[in-house]
Formats: sequence, structure tokens, C-alpha cells
Amino acid sequence: MRYPYAIMTILLSNDDGYFATGLRVLHELLQPLGRIDVVAPERDRSGASNSLTLDRPLTLRTAPNGFHFVNGTPTDCVHLAVTGLIEPLPDLVVSGINHGANMGDDTVYSGTVAAATEGYLLGVPSMAVSLVGKEARHFETAGRVARMLGEKLLNRPMGQPVLLNVNVPDVPFEAIRGFRVCRLGKRHKAEPVIRTTNPRGETVYWVGPAGAAQDNGPGTDFHAVSEGYVSITPLRLDLTHTDQLDAVRNWLG
Repeated sequence: MRYPYAIMTILLSNDDGYFATGLRVLHELLQPLGRIDVVAPERDRSGASNSLTLDRPLTLRTAPNGFHFVNGTPTDCVHLAVTGLIEPLPDLVVSGINHGANMGDDTVYSGTVAAATEGYLLGVPSMAVSLVGKEARHFETAGRVARMLGEKLLNRPMGQPVLLNVNVPDVPFEAIRGFRVCRLGKRHKAEPVIRTTNPRGETVYWVGPAGAAQDNGPGTDFHAVSEGYVSITPLRLDLTHTDQLDAVRNWLG
């Protein structure tokens, strides 16, 4: 196969597991862009955030379709691939396609966003792609969006490190109204945990559902997707609350 971009290498990962439909569709649709390597978790690791496995060694295995899978987190997968498997560095890391939204506060917990974040931290342009909808009927739409953005990142590099969080409405590609670059919105606090008992009569707890959107007005990712647009949010990792620096200095006296 001839690639439009010389020796471009793309690393794919996710948090839904190496067997997920979204990963398979992403792999298929990004093939024209270059060489594709897949390193993903062996099982669903949704909500794993940016955790690394430090208390045991990791195992890398290969599925019949050629996808590599790791007994660890999404962050483990990208870290292992970039620092130990792929030489030189991949040209792009794409995480997804996640089954479900990663908007607003979701990005703090998301394993999908975490995989892309690890690529970014290791110096590789990265993006996380999520399909917003419970039924997830249109993975191909999100895959085509990922290919469009991947082509731009490979053909027209931004000249600075970039981490993009992309959310795609679950509609046919022809129904997408366009792209909007926007900020993260915010959810209400999560619903309470759900208390129940297991077959042994022991009390167990399920984490409750995420809160409904609170800050979802124009200019947010929630609003863009609700209007039929693909939301694109550039993320950064400086957690410093700059506006509170002086307040904390004054508080200390």
C-alpha cells in the first residue's frame, strides 16, 4: 500500500478493550494514512483515568487480528508502546472510538482521554475520539471524523504539542453540521452510589451515574454536540489555579 504521508506511524489505543467495535472501525478507516499499530487493554478499563500499573509487571499479547493487548490500563498501553515497542516515536496517537461521551468533567476520569494524554506527555500529537450516544449506531461517522482530523495533523502539523478531545454526535456522517472548537462544559455532581447486596448477603456499592450537564451553554462541548456539531477541545495539563495564587499567598500571610 502507498501512503500519502511518508512513513507515518499511528498508534491506536482505547479504554473499552482491544475487542471493541470502535477500535476496529478506527483501525479500518485510518489505514490509508500510514502504518497502524494497536496496543489496547485486554478488557474494559473505562474510568481508569491516568493510572499507571506500578505494583506488577505488564504482559503484552497479540490477538489473531494483529492487535496487541496489555493486562493494564489505557495509560499503560500507550506508555509501553511509545517507550518500549515503537521506534522511532509514532507520528500520531489516536484513542477511541469510545462508546459514549467524554465531555466536561468526564475528561478527568476517562481512560480514552488518558490514553491520548499519555501520548501527549511523551511528545506525540494526540487525540481522543468519542461517539456521543447510548446506542452507538454510527461508529463509522466518528471514524471518518478521526480520519479527517488525522490527515490534518499529519499533513499540517500545528507546530506545538497538541491534545485534542473530540466528541462526535451519533448520527450518519451526512447529518453532521460541521466542527466547533469549544471549551469543556461542566456536569452537576455525580448521582449517589447505589447500595445493594451480593449473593452472600454482603453490602456492595455501585458508583452512581454521572451528573447531568450543568454548564452546557453556547461555546461548550455539550452545546456543540447537542446542535449536531463535532466538538473539538484542545486540552492542557497544567493544573495550577492561577487566579488563586495571590489569594493563597494572602491567606498564608
